[in-house]
This record gives sequence, structure tokens and C-alpha cells, in this order.
Amino acid sequence: MTQEDARRETEKLRDRIRVLDRHYYDLDEPVVPDFEYDELIRRLKDLEARFPDLVTLDSPTQRVSGEPLDFFDTVRHRQSMLSMENTYNPKELLEFDERVRKGTGLPSQDICYVVEFKFDGLAVRLTYEDGVFVQGGTRGDGVHGEDVTANLRTIKNLPLLLSMPGRDLRGTVLEVHGEVVIPGSAFHLFNQRRIRDGLSPFANPRNAAAGSLKLLDSRQTAKRPLRFIAHGVGAVEGISFPTHFRWIEFLEQAGLTVDSRRRRFLGMDAVIAWTKQVERSLDPLEVQADGLVIKVNQRELQQKLGSTSKSPRWQIAYKFASDQAVTGLKRIDLQVGRTGVLTPVAILEPVHLAGTTVSRATLHNEDELSRLGIREGDRVAIEKAGEIIPRVVRVILLERKGEERAFSVPRGCPVCLGEAVRDADGVAVRCVNASCSAQIEGRLVHYASRRAMDIEGLGKKVVQQLMRAGLVRSLSDLYRLNRESLLGLEGFGEKSISNLLRGIEKSKSRGLDRFLFGLGIRQIGIYVAGILARHFKRVEELRDATFARLQAMDSLGPVLARCVRDFFDHPDNLKLLDELRSLGVFPEPVLLDANRESLSGNTFVLTGSMKGRSRDEVRSMIESRGGKVSESVSGNTTYLVVGANPGSKLRKAEELGVEVLDEHGLIEMLGVGHEKDGAKTS
Repeated sequence: MTQEDARRETEKLRDRIRVLDRHYYDLDEPVVPDFEYDELIRRLKDLEARFPDLVTLDSPTQRVSGEPLDFFDTVRHRQSMLSMENTYNPKELLEFDERVRKGTGLPSQDICYVVEFKFDGLAVRLTYEDGVFVQGGTRGDGVHGEDVTANLRTIKNLPLLLSMPGRDLRGTVLEVHGEVVIPGSAFHLFNQRRIRDGLSPFANPRNAAAGSLKLLDSRQTAKRPLRFIAHGVGAVEGISFPTHFRWIEFLEQAGLTVDSRRRRFLGMDAVIAWTKQVERSLDPLEVQADGLVIKVNQRELQQKLGSTSKSPRWQIAYKFASDQAVTGLKRIDLQVGRTGVLTPVAILEPVHLAGTTVSRATLHNEDELSRLGIREGDRVAIEKAGEIIPRVVRVILLERKGEERAFSVPRGCPVCLGEAVRDADGVAVRCVNASCSAQIEGRLVHYASRRAMDIEGLGKKVVQQLMRAGLVRSLSDLYRLNRESLLGLEGFGEKSISNLLRGIEKSKSRGLDRFLFGLGIRQIGIYVAGILARHFKRVEELRDATFARLQAMDSLGPVLARCVRDFFDHPDNLKLLDELRSLGVFPEPVLLDANRESLSGNTFVLTGSMKGRSRDEVRSMIESRGGKVSESVSGNTTYLVVGANPGSKLRKAEELGVEVLDEHGLIEMLGVGHEKDGAKTS
């Protein structure tokens, strides 16, 4: 093949792959099977390897970068990226409209507003030169941000090359402003996988997106379900449009994802009427937005209105009402988990929120403290908004009295006073003392938990009591407990002692998967523990497995393989395993399920609430038999499983001719029993 032949074929392949990417990631309409797409990518990689001069920045093969970075460079935005004024009150929208009318000298009915959904992600700026993506940065302080180009290149729906039939983009420079987000359905699945792998779930999609984009290894970022949504432009050269709406149309035509539900209205009254309609019909999991953004459409009027030092005067964010409450922040405590991570927790004046009394809320990590600018003594807004754990969403700055106290995460453990250091990914601060009592307590509670060794009667309070009495300092000490040592403890009678000792005895023969999960091996959750347990029949086999053998296993890879080897290479852990064996702990081998691959090749989508089981349970049962669970209906969907109150997915499945199953039909297919009536629904 000549160089010219290769050039023509690579261009055809790239054009074809870009079209397929747009259908798959943007339109949710896959048009070819996965193997056909993979073959196109493989062919393009082969050609670029043979003809390296043909490799271009915009090639689909260049989405994943090379070696990890040591740090992010700083970039300067050509045009400042300002934040937005927020409101939760329609009355304040009218006040905004009054300011716009005063600033432009026009009556309300002559002012065109564009209304778009507000996506709660990480604000970034993309720079395209001649239509080619050359750089991307975070908002930072609005003037300077971090250069996250390598990570942005991994986002599948972010075009590396803008193209428009009939328009030549040579000579143009375009800054595109937008949000990096994780869609709600993908976020739920992503968190479930983290939990299965023994990792802490992210508190919300925004934190997950921000953390993913700030990883120093773009190969890890590529594994996260990130999407980019464009919502405006910054500095531009060589191209111009008179309205914001026309700019968004241009971005969409050029290949960028934008909000397809954007609307235009004349006057604020029409805007407010629509916001109320949208808020009433909001499906948070599908919409993935926390509000609406209202913008003056005419660019000339935007320039006339200008900006304050913090935000443009021509736009405002209307936030959807959620389960929120305002209360006082008494202090910030640090909680030390079983892996040593120091998590700041807001201790609040008790307040009623979404049916419960809340006195604690998570603050996640040091980065979140900095983002909120929070101080002890502040008045704060907290919300659930679909989250189980309450979180602090903002500080009520207008109520500050000057007596509030600044807080920073110390570089020492608050429990053992040992050293605490930041992780390599720059997010978590971790106590490095494995003998820290807080970590020991966490490991004991985790080991006894239901998904691990399921020791009845050994909850957090009992663990704390046993540790205070000096009876337990390690996992092996649990198996040294006896009736005589427990009798003197407060609240321990014959029945409670008998139940606890019986639970401890039964745990000696739990399945190997539960045992491995219970050991708390870094990043090894119940799902990966199950893979290891099915591959290695005994702990000794896993202990002796080489890094190469582990890395070659499906679903492991180098990171998890290194975590396993690090655990079994540590002398303290080997000593613990020897002690457990000597005390009669012999985990049962996990036998392979004969039905394990019975659903292989089938893709399921779930909609509506299930009567007998939660969605997570149904998902796990399908996946345990080799099936795949997707979040959206497409031509690749084999079955739609319908529970109570199904949504629009049922209509789409009927249009595509996808077979529909009710819960009873699915359970019969899975070959498992039914829950009794009245079981908890999801």
C-alpha cells in the first residue's frame, strides 16, 4: 500500500468512525454492532502504526493519552469564564428581567430569552483552531485554569475535529464553554461498580465528573462515563453569529452535544410559565439537570449589559427546588474510615429534611471544603435531592456575622495523631498508620457486615465496646472470644453472648468470596472478590498467584492485580491469615453457577419499580448469568423488563419491536424463586 492509498483510507475510516460515535454517544442510536466498530478502530490503528506520518490530533485513535502526568499545567483563558447568579425564586426572575429592561432600554416583550437546562458538572473550556481540538482547561479562577487536554480527549462524545458541510473552518479560533458531566443512569451504574469493588461511592455526579477529569492518568479517566455538553462560546476569531441561539445551532451542527430542549421566549412571563411546567414534570434520572439557565439571546444586548466582576448581567440560573433546608453548622469533624481516609463531616443544628431529622452531612473531601468556602458557625443549605446521605450545597453568605471560624484538613490523623498524607490522585487525605484504632474499628465492622462474613450481633457499637474492653484489636481476636470474656460486659446476657458466639462460629466457613471481601483488600469489592474466589479455590492459591497471572484475568487488570499482590506481600497480612487458619477459619470454595452464562449475548433494560426485588438485585441476577444491563432502549436491546409505572422506555421498545417482559417473566427466565407479596419495592 502506498502512502497516498493509506491517507485516503485513514480519512475514510476517521469520517466513518466520527459518524458512528455521534450516533452512539450523542443520539443513542447505535447503527453497527460493537465488533464492527472495533474492527474499524483496529484497522485505523494498524494503518497509523505503518504510516506514523498520517497520525493527526483529531484521529479517534488519539482519545487516550500516554503516561501519567506529574501535575497539570496552568492555562489562561482568552476570555474570562465567569460564574452565574443563582435564584430559586420566580420573583427574582422578574427582578432580573427588570434589570435587563433597565440596562437595554427595551420593554420586556421585545427581549428574547433563551432557556436551557443547567447541567451540574465541571465547567471547562475547549479551544478549537481550524476546527481541530487543541487544548482544554478547567474554569479555575475564571482567568486561569488547569490544562486537562489529555483527559478531555478521552471523552467519547467530544469531537476532536469540528466539521460542517459547506463551511470552511480554516483560519478560525473558537473557545467553547460547557460542562463535563456523568449522566444520572451512568452515575448510578458507576457507583454500584465502585461499591462492588470495595470503593467509596461518589456523593453526586458533579463530584464524580470533577474527580475524573482531574486524574493525572488519562487512561483512568477514559474508564469513567464522562460526557461533554456545550452551552456557549468565549473568544472567537473568523466566525460570528448575532444571537446565542444561532451559536448553539452552529455548535450542534459542528458535532458538539448541546441541550436539545432549549427554548426561546419573548418576555419573562413566558419564561416563568415554562419553568413551572418543566419543574412539575422533571424526571431527575433522565433530565440530569439541577435547574435552568435564562440568557438574553441577542449578542449585541449581552455586550451592552456587560458583567460584574463575578457574573454576566445577561444571564441567570433558576435552580429547581429540591429537598433542602437551612441550618447552622456547629462544627466540622473528621471521620477516619477503615482505609484511613479522613472525611470531613458537618455537625449541624438538627433540622427536619425529607421526612427525617438531620444532624450530620457529608463534606466529602478537602476540595469540596475549598469549593464551598465553608466555615464553622456558618448558616448552610443542605439537601438530599435523591441522595441518601445529606450534603451541604452552599453557604448562606448573607447571614455571616464575622465570628465564623476557618477550617482546614490537618496533616495528621485526629484519632491516632499519626501522619496523614494526600493520595497520589490528589483527592483523599489518608492516615498511614495501619494500627490506628479508627481503622481497626472500621475493618472489624466491615469484616462482620452482611455482605462479608455476616456475623450476627457484631455491629459498630459492639465492636467499640469490645475494643474499649481490650478484647479485640484484630480480626483474629474475634475468634478468641468466649463466654467468660464477654460475661462481664454491660448489656451482654446469656442470649446475646450465645448469638454472637454462634455468629462468629458460623463465619468460619463462609464462602471464599465473602472472606476476601471481608479482608478489606484495597479496591477489591464483593464483585471482584467473587471473580477471584471462582478462579482460586483456596486462599493459599490466591496468595501464591503472580502479578502477571492476576493481571491477565478478566475484570482485573494491573491496578487491581497490584492491590491484591500488595496485600499478600505484606508480612502483617500473612501473619493474620496464619492466625485465622489456626483458629479454624477455612472459607468454603465458591462453585461455578451452571446457569452463569445462560443470558450471555442478551441486553436488558429495566423500567418502572419492581415489586419483589430492588433494581440493583435484578441487575446483579442478570449480570451473574452473563447478561448485560443497559440504561437506554436501542436496536441492540433484547428485552425490556417492565415494572410498575414504566416510563418512555416502554413506548420506544414497542416502536423498535423489543420483546417486553414483566417481572414474573424475568424471574421465570432467571429460574429463581419469588418474593412474597408486600416485599419492599424499589
